[in-house]
Amino acid sequence: MSDERPGHDHPDGRGRTGLHRTGRDLSGNADVRVTDVEVVSDGWHVLRRTTFDYRGRDGAWTTQSRETYDRGNGATVLLYDPEARTLLLTRQFRFPAYVNGHPDGMLVETAAGLLDGDAPEEAIRREAAEELGVRIGELEHLFDLYMSPGSVTERVHFYAAPYRPADIVGGGGVADEGEEIEAVTIGYDEALGMIADGRIADGKTVILVQWGALTLFTR
Repeated sequence: MSDERPGHDHPDGRGRTGLHRTGRDLSGNADVRVTDVEVVSDGWHVLRRTTFDYRGRDGAWTTQSRETYDRGNGATVLLYDPEARTLLLTRQFRFPAYVNGHPDGMLVETAAGLLDGDAPEEAIRREAAEELGVRIGELEHLFDLYMSPGSVTERVHFYAAPYRPADIVGGGGVADEGEEIEAVTIGYDEALGMIADGRIADGKTVILVQWGALTLFTR
């Protein structure tokens, strides 16, 4: 039977279909059997309530329900100038942080964005150009992490890349998407200090700066 609700068998405003089927065909874990997937919200991102049977260590099956927030996967990059020993970061307003206690919502972060159908490397090259005006050449893939696996499906691909200030052209984000991004140049040691005193409070950025401290800053 056809389901003509937007995002189901009928495309929604972003051209998506099959949102109610995600997770139904999972077979990698014999202790999990998905029985129902309900699309709670399908605005820009998708909120699902999934019901599944779970077999515990004692062999008993229980029925559980979880809500998952699907915003797609993303990528982020630590841009560094090895000669000046500086990092090129962004500063922009983040309303979710503002509404959850950040003093002004202005977060210092590494360049990042959603894949939007592109391969991770292509996506982060796009984001670095849009946000910071950097055309990345050499690009090192570091690792892929689930950032909030208790409720968010997103997996972020982490990269590092050198840059030269003379190569920066444009940047500032995409105006049509409401982006207003400031480029911030910060020394290696200062970045570590900003983590310690809370001026850098973004998870992906902390991870990349700490990676830099272990492998990059000592070169």
